[in-house]
Amino acid sequence: MKSMLVVFLLFFVGITTGQENGAIKLPEPDTNGGAPLMTALQKRSSNRNFDTLSLSMRQVSNLLWAAYGINRPESGKRTAPSAMNWREYTIYLFDKNGVYAYDPETHALMKILKGDYRGYCGVQDFVSVAPLNLVYVSDFSKMSRIEDEEMKLIFTSADCGFIAQNVYLYCASEGLAVVVRGLIERDKLSSLLKLKPEQKIILSQTVGYPKK
Repeated sequence: MKSMLVVFLLFFVGITTGQENGAIKLPEPDTNGGAPLMTALQKRSSNRNFDTLSLSMRQVSNLLWAAYGINRPESGKRTAPSAMNWREYTIYLFDKNGVYAYDPETHALMKILKGDYRGYCGVQDFVSVAPLNLVYVSDFSKMSRIEDEEMKLIFTSADCGFIAQNVYLYCASEGLAVVVRGLIERDKLSSLLKLKPEQKIILSQTVGYPKK
Protein backbone atom coordinates (compact mmCIF):
# COMPACT_ATOMS: atom_id res chain seq x y z
CA MET A 1 0.00 0.00 0.00
CA LYS A 2 2.84 2.39 0.90
CA SER A 3 4.61 1.68 -2.38
CA MET A 4 1.44 2.46 -4.32
CA LEU A 5 1.10 5.73 -2.41
CA VAL A 6 4.71 6.67 -3.19
CA VAL A 7 4.17 5.94 -6.90
CA PHE A 8 1.02 8.06 -6.91
CA LEU A 9 2.78 10.95 -5.18
CA LEU A 10 5.71 10.81 -7.59
CA PHE A 11 3.28 10.74 -10.51
CA PHE A 12 1.36 13.70 -9.09
CA VAL A 13 4.55 15.68 -8.48
CA GLY A 14 5.68 14.98 -12.03
CA ILE A 15 2.43 16.32 -13.46
CA THR A 16 2.54 19.39 -11.22
CA THR A 17 6.16 20.12 -12.16
CA GLY A 18 5.35 19.83 -15.84
CA GLN A 19 2.47 22.26 -15.50
CA GLU A 20 4.58 24.72 -13.52
CA ASN A 21 7.27 24.60 -16.20
CA GLY A 22 4.57 25.53 -18.70
CA ALA A 23 5.47 22.82 -21.23
CA ILE A 24 2.70 21.08 -23.15
CA LYS A 25 3.98 18.02 -24.98
CA LEU A 26 2.20 17.69 -28.32
CA PRO A 27 1.06 14.34 -29.76
CA GLU A 28 3.40 12.79 -32.27
CA PRO A 29 2.65 14.28 -35.70
CA ASP A 30 1.01 12.11 -38.33
CA THR A 31 3.55 12.34 -41.15
CA ASN A 32 1.84 9.80 -43.39
CA GLY A 33 -1.55 11.42 -43.96
CA GLY A 34 -2.89 14.38 -45.86
CA ALA A 35 -4.04 15.12 -49.38
CA PRO A 36 -1.76 14.60 -52.39
CA LEU A 37 0.50 17.60 -53.02
CA MET A 38 -1.17 18.65 -56.27
CA THR A 39 -4.60 18.47 -54.62
CA ALA A 40 -3.42 20.63 -51.73
CA LEU A 41 -1.94 23.16 -54.16
CA GLN A 42 -5.19 23.27 -56.11
CA LYS A 43 -7.14 23.96 -52.89
CA ARG A 44 -4.68 26.46 -51.40
CA SER A 45 -6.35 29.82 -50.76
CA SER A 46 -6.78 32.64 -48.24
CA ASN A 47 -9.97 32.78 -46.19
CA ARG A 48 -10.89 35.52 -43.71
CA ASN A 49 -14.16 34.00 -42.47
CA PHE A 50 -13.56 31.85 -39.41
CA ASP A 51 -15.67 29.72 -37.11
CA THR A 52 -14.93 29.86 -33.38
CA LEU A 53 -14.57 26.07 -33.07
CA SER A 54 -11.23 25.05 -31.55
CA LEU A 55 -8.77 22.76 -33.28
CA SER A 56 -7.82 19.47 -31.66
CA MET A 57 -4.38 18.95 -30.11
CA ARG A 58 -3.64 16.47 -32.89
CA GLN A 59 -4.39 19.14 -35.49
CA VAL A 60 -2.21 21.68 -33.66
CA SER A 61 0.58 19.13 -33.50
CA ASN A 62 0.39 18.37 -37.22
CA LEU A 63 0.06 22.06 -38.10
CA LEU A 64 3.18 23.11 -36.18
CA TRP A 65 5.21 20.17 -37.43
CA ALA A 66 4.20 20.99 -41.01
CA ALA A 67 5.13 24.63 -40.42
CA TYR A 68 8.56 24.24 -38.83
CA GLY A 69 8.99 20.78 -37.36
CA ILE A 70 12.08 18.60 -37.52
CA ASN A 71 11.87 16.19 -40.45
CA ARG A 72 15.51 14.98 -40.27
CA PRO A 73 16.26 14.11 -36.64
CA GLU A 74 19.89 13.23 -37.38
CA SER A 75 20.62 16.85 -38.34
CA GLY A 76 17.76 18.72 -36.64
CA LYS A 77 16.77 20.30 -39.95
CA ARG A 78 13.22 21.49 -40.51
CA THR A 79 10.30 21.14 -42.90
CA ALA A 80 11.03 24.71 -44.07
CA PRO A 81 14.40 25.73 -45.55
CA SER A 82 16.52 28.27 -43.70
CA ALA A 83 19.21 30.47 -45.22
CA MET A 84 22.64 29.29 -44.02
CA ASN A 85 20.80 26.96 -41.62
CA TRP A 86 20.22 29.88 -39.22
CA ARG A 87 16.91 28.48 -37.89
CA GLU A 88 16.21 32.02 -36.75
CA TYR A 89 12.46 31.69 -36.26
CA THR A 90 10.29 31.21 -33.21
CA ILE A 91 6.62 30.53 -33.83
CA TYR A 92 4.30 31.97 -31.18
CA LEU A 93 0.82 30.47 -30.96
CA PHE A 94 -2.10 32.50 -29.58
CA ASP A 95 -5.38 30.86 -28.58
CA LYS A 96 -8.20 31.67 -26.14
CA ASN A 97 -6.24 30.17 -23.23
CA GLY A 98 -2.84 31.75 -23.66
CA VAL A 99 0.32 32.43 -25.63
CA TYR A 100 2.85 29.69 -26.36
CA ALA A 101 6.20 29.32 -28.11
CA TYR A 102 6.68 26.24 -30.28
CA ASP A 103 9.83 24.24 -29.51
CA PRO A 104 10.64 21.99 -32.50
CA GLU A 105 13.36 20.15 -30.57
CA THR A 106 10.86 18.66 -28.11
CA HIS A 107 7.75 19.17 -30.27
CA ALA A 108 6.12 21.00 -27.38
CA LEU A 109 4.42 24.29 -26.58
CA MET A 110 6.11 26.44 -23.97
CA LYS A 111 3.60 28.62 -22.15
CA ILE A 112 4.47 32.32 -22.24
CA LEU A 113 1.27 34.01 -21.03
CA LYS A 114 -2.07 32.93 -19.62
CA GLY A 115 -5.19 34.56 -21.02
CA ASP A 116 -6.72 35.53 -24.35
CA TYR A 117 -4.40 37.85 -26.28
CA ARG A 118 -5.51 36.96 -29.81
CA GLY A 119 -6.51 40.58 -30.43
CA TYR A 120 -2.85 41.58 -30.24
CA CYS A 121 -2.08 39.58 -33.39
CA GLY A 122 -3.67 41.94 -35.92
CA VAL A 123 -6.10 44.76 -36.60
CA GLN A 124 -8.84 42.81 -38.44
CA ASP A 125 -11.93 41.72 -36.50
CA PHE A 126 -11.56 38.02 -37.37
CA VAL A 127 -8.21 37.81 -35.57
CA SER A 128 -9.95 37.77 -32.17
CA VAL A 129 -12.53 35.20 -33.31
CA ALA A 130 -10.44 32.54 -35.03
CA PRO A 131 -9.12 29.80 -32.72
CA LEU A 132 -5.43 30.20 -33.58
CA ASN A 133 -3.03 32.92 -34.58
CA LEU A 134 0.59 32.14 -35.38
CA VAL A 135 3.17 34.92 -35.07
CA TYR A 136 6.52 34.51 -36.80
CA VAL A 137 9.42 36.14 -34.95
CA SER A 138 12.89 36.27 -36.48
CA ASP A 139 15.98 36.62 -34.29
CA PHE A 140 18.45 38.69 -36.28
CA SER A 141 21.22 37.86 -33.79
CA LYS A 142 21.24 34.29 -35.16
CA MET A 143 21.90 35.52 -38.69
CA SER A 144 25.69 35.30 -38.75
CA ARG A 145 28.04 36.23 -41.62
CA ILE A 146 25.78 39.09 -42.73
CA GLU A 147 25.97 42.55 -41.20
CA ASP A 148 23.64 44.46 -43.50
CA GLU A 149 20.16 44.74 -41.91
CA GLU A 150 18.42 45.04 -45.27
CA MET A 151 19.97 41.81 -46.50
CA LYS A 152 18.99 40.08 -43.26
CA LEU A 153 15.41 41.22 -43.81
CA ILE A 154 15.42 39.86 -47.37
CA PHE A 155 16.72 36.46 -46.31
CA THR A 156 14.48 36.12 -43.26
CA SER A 157 11.40 37.23 -45.22
CA ALA A 158 12.02 34.38 -47.67
CA ASP A 159 12.37 31.94 -44.76
CA CYS A 160 9.08 33.19 -43.30
CA GLY A 161 7.37 32.69 -46.65
CA PHE A 162 8.43 29.04 -46.69
CA ILE A 163 6.93 28.49 -43.22
CA ALA A 164 3.70 30.28 -44.09
CA GLN A 165 3.30 28.24 -47.30
CA ASN A 166 3.74 25.02 -45.32
CA VAL A 167 0.85 26.17 -43.13
CA TYR A 168 -1.23 27.01 -46.20
CA LEU A 169 -0.70 23.55 -47.68
CA TYR A 170 -1.50 21.78 -44.41
CA CYS A 171 -4.72 23.78 -44.06
CA ALA A 172 -5.68 23.07 -47.68
CA SER A 173 -5.16 19.37 -47.03
CA GLU A 174 -7.29 19.48 -43.87
CA GLY A 175 -10.08 21.76 -45.11
CA LEU A 176 -9.12 24.56 -42.71
CA ALA A 177 -9.36 28.30 -43.29
CA VAL A 178 -6.12 30.28 -43.22
CA VAL A 179 -4.76 33.70 -44.12
CA VAL A 180 -1.29 35.22 -43.75
CA ARG A 181 -1.20 38.85 -42.59
CA GLY A 182 1.17 41.78 -42.33
CA LEU A 183 -1.18 44.25 -40.60
CA ILE A 184 0.17 43.94 -37.05
CA GLU A 185 0.76 46.53 -34.36
CA ARG A 186 4.33 45.32 -33.97
CA ASP A 187 5.40 47.59 -31.11
CA LYS A 188 2.39 46.58 -29.03
CA LEU A 189 2.86 42.88 -29.73
CA SER A 190 6.63 43.04 -29.17
CA SER A 191 6.01 44.63 -25.78
CA LEU A 192 3.53 41.89 -24.84
CA LEU A 193 6.01 39.16 -25.79
CA LYS A 194 8.93 41.03 -24.19
CA LEU A 195 10.98 40.67 -27.35
CA LYS A 196 14.57 41.89 -27.58
CA PRO A 197 15.46 44.59 -30.13
CA GLU A 198 17.04 41.99 -32.43
CA GLN A 199 13.82 39.93 -32.44
CA LYS A 200 11.57 41.11 -35.27
CA ILE A 201 7.91 40.24 -35.90
CA ILE A 202 7.71 39.47 -39.62
CA LEU A 203 4.20 38.11 -40.28
CA SER A 204 1.20 36.53 -38.59
CA GLN A 205 -1.11 33.78 -39.83
CA THR A 206 -4.65 33.00 -38.71
CA VAL A 207 -5.96 29.42 -38.75
CA GLY A 208 -9.32 27.84 -37.99
CA TYR A 209 -12.39 26.17 -39.42
CA PRO A 210 -14.15 28.06 -42.22
CA LYS A 211 -17.34 29.80 -41.15
CA LYS A 212 -20.43 28.12 -42.58
